[in-house]
Amino acid sequence: MHLQLVKSSIAILCLILCLASCQESTSNTAAPTQGTTANKSTASNSKRTQSTTKTPTPSKTTVTNKTGEIANGMDWLSFDDVAKMGNKDGKKYLVDVYTSWCGWCKVMDRQTFTNPDVQSYVDQNFHPVKFDAEQKEPIGFKGKQYEWTPGGRKGVNKLAVELLGGRMSYPSLVYLDAEMNKIRVSPGFKKPDQLLAELKGLEGL
Repeated sequence: MHLQLVKSSIAILCLILCLASCQESTSNTAAPTQGTTANKSTASNSKRTQSTTKTPTPSKTTVTNKTGEIANGMDWLSFDDVAKMGNKDGKKYLVDVYTSWCGWCKVMDRQTFTNPDVQSYVDQNFHPVKFDAEQKEPIGFKGKQYEWTPGGRKGVNKLAVELLGGRMSYPSLVYLDAEMNKIRVSPGFKKPDQLLAELKGLEGL
């Protein structure tokens, strides 16, 4: 009797140990499966993030004009151009006298000389000339050479002094007839309608 009880107790103890061993093995196998799933999910999210992120493309702006000084749509000439081309069509000259530091000169370039009506009227009736009053290179004008001289902010070309009559104000428009004789000087900024009215007032002169 006692021997049977001992055998039964040993059998029950072995069964308990077997069940405990099976539970431990199951828990150890499940853990890495969860870790693998998390890794796959992280990699998937990373790929989605990379696919939706776009590298911005830098914009490019190219602005050029005939003289290479100021690009605003006007077909500007230099005094060298004028000397080479002559004036077979007998047009007047519109000379825009400016400096690199003149703020209102830049505003007039952007707002007035870009106006289509101004451009059309100037093209039909004038030779437009851009002239930097502080240009250091000598300029030939009506058979005479004009040199740069120190003074003011950055010096001045003596042709600017002659064209403006010594009143160095910028911007200034100088109107010349077909033979390049001075008609008048018009200092200051002008809106498109103001400039058109002024240009039309020169008809017949």
